[in-house]
Amino acid sequence: MAHSLSAKKRDRQNLKRRARNRARKEILKETVKSFTAVLATGDAKKAAVELNKVVQRLDKTAAKHTIHKKTAARRRSRLTMRLNKVAAGAGTAK
Repeated sequence: MAHSLSAKKRDRQNLKRRARNRARKEILKETVKSFTAVLATGDAKKAAVELNKVVQRLDKTAAKHTIHKKTAARRRSRLTMRLNKVAAGAGTAK
């Protein structure tokens, strides 16, 4: 338990920041889930639109230092590779 005023303030700040960061991560997870769901349908164009939303959310979250910028870059890369696989498969299926 914090006793000094500065320690009490630090606790309040940490609570606010933790709640904010958790909310940002939760929104990020939801956007990734929606991208994955669209990707599972095999529609590359809709998936590309969803990927754009995920990339925007990743960049915003990284800019706020909730996740590391290289973590955002790695996730962006991996999700793009998944989209490219589906797009390549859809292109050869025609």
